[in-house]
Amino acid sequence: MTRPEDEAAHILVVDDDPRIRQMLTRYFDKEGYRIDAVADGTAMWAHLAGNRVDIVLLDVVLPGEDGLTLARQIRARSDVGIIMLTGRGEVVDRVVGLEVGADDYIAKPFHLREVLARVKSVQRRRKPSPETAPQPQAPADKIIRFDGWILDVGRRQLVSPDGRDVLLTTGEFDLLVALATHPGRVFDRDTLMDLTRGRTWEAFDRTIDAQVARLRKKIERDPKAPALIKSVRGVGYVFTGKADG
Repeated sequence: MTRPEDEAAHILVVDDDPRIRQMLTRYFDKEGYRIDAVADGTAMWAHLAGNRVDIVLLDVVLPGEDGLTLARQIRARSDVGIIMLTGRGEVVDRVVGLEVGADDYIAKPFHLREVLARVKSVQRRRKPSPETAPQPQAPADKIIRFDGWILDVGRRQLVSPDGRDVLLTTGEFDLLVALATHPGRVFDRDTLMDLTRGRTWEAFDRTIDAQVARLRKKIERDPKAPALIKSVRGVGYVFTGKADG
C-alpha cells in the first residue's frame, strides 16, 4: 500500500452511481486515504455534520439538489476542497462549478490516476507549507477601514457598514486582506495566488477569478458594477475602496 506524502486526507464521494462510488472507494483506500461515499445531498450533509472532511468529490447530476447547488451551499459554510465530477460535454457546468466555489473539475469518464493527481493538487493548495505560502502583508493586529467596512485581520472578521458580521472563507478573507492592504495597486493573478495560497496552483485554475466574483457578491452594492474591487483588463484586479479616517 502506498501512502500520500502528507497525512492522508479524508475524501467524501457524492455520486448516485454505485459503480463509481465503489471504484473510487476501492482505489483511494488502496492509496492510503480515508474515503467514504454517499449517493445524494441529504446523505452528504449528514456525513459532513459528523466528520471532518478534507475534499468532496461531487457529481453534478444528483437526485434532489444538484451538485452545483450543493457546491454553492458547501462553500458558503466551509473552505473544504471541492472537486466537481462532470460529463465530458458539460462545459457550462465546469465553469459554473468554479464560479460557485469548486477548486477543480474532472470530466467523466475519468482515469483513476487523474483523480488522484487532482486530489493531491487540491491538498497542496489547501495546505501550503509555511516556506512556500506568503501571508497577506498585514500585521496580525491591523484593522482596515474602508467605505464603512471594518476588516479586522487579527480576528479574521469583516463587519459591514450596517454592523453585520460577513462570513468569508479563508481564501476570500486572505484575498481581501491582500487587496485592501494595498489600495490602488494593480495585482496580477499570479501575485494574488502567491499572497493567498502560495505557488501551488495549476495553470488552468480560475480560482482567483471565482473568489473575486464571490467576494464582490458579499461586499459590493452592485457586483456587476463593482466599486471596491475593479478589474484591470489584461492584468488582474485593483482595490479602489476609500480608507475611512
